[in-house]
Amino acid sequence: MGRDLTLFMVDWDQLRAFPAQDRIEVPGDKAWPWWLDDLCDLGREWPAGWLWPPGPERAWCAEYVFFTTSGAYWPHLRAGTAWADMRLLVEASVREAMDTFLDRLIWDADPADDPAVAGGGGRVPPATDRWIPHALLACPPAAVHGKARAWERLEPCLGKLRGPFAAECEGWAGRPDTFEAFIALLREWGDVTTEAARHGWGLVGLP
Repeated sequence: MGRDLTLFMVDWDQLRAFPAQDRIEVPGDKAWPWWLDDLCDLGREWPAGWLWPPGPERAWCAEYVFFTTSGAYWPHLRAGTAWADMRLLVEASVREAMDTFLDRLIWDADPADDPAVAGGGGRVPPATDRWIPHALLACPPAAVHGKARAWERLEPCLGKLRGPFAAECEGWAGRPDTFEAFIALLREWGDVTTEAARHGWGLVGLP
């Protein structure tokens, strides 16, 4: 996969105030800190974490730059594939929390594989706006809140994933290189969902 993931947390009400055909462009236009262009021109290190737009106006979106992926989308795909491989080896309570947390972020639940997932409280409603099919992910505030709660349950149990990861993913192409890399990316998503939930905002991932 040659594409990148640009992730924003967005005030959903503000976003919906724009015409549907404009929403794919708005987060980048509003959140992009233009001084980063100067950093690129000068060859300086690219910042990571939350990037807020400059200016005195109240910000209603922000970009998150992952520390562990250099902007590439494929590490997220690999992590989602790893979870799909190992999930049936994980105890039920941890599996339920992880399913809720990851679904429609970096992994898509398939009710045909596990019908119990179909009613999960963290699932993202079907897309209804024309801009969403062009996005890599679109997670409204209610779903983000559910994911943040799932992360609270999941974080203390991350060590329980080591055995299933070793059994199903370690050394396989198209999977995270190490268990530590897998967990580091999960922790970043945990930070993202926690911060977005604190604001009451949603998440939009653009290629």
